[in-house]
Amino acid sequence: MDAGYNAWLGHAVVLQVALGDIKVPLRGKLLKEGGETIRMRIGEGWDVDIYKTMIVAVEEDGMALSRA
Repeated sequence: MDAGYNAWLGHAVVLQVALGDIKVPLRGKLLKEGGETIRMRIGEGWDVDIYKTMIVAVEEDGMALSRA
């Protein structure tokens, strides 16, 4: 899934990230889109860069919406 992520910036999302044969959900807020990576805030102030080639899916974080 190598698509534009601008529509998701600033939103709480769940990313499905592939690590070899394993798929891991990452919950956080998308902050920035770069050439090959996106920056995501996981938890309080922990920002990570994730390669776009590792992202399998993006979906809105329903749990974050229910807490708001």
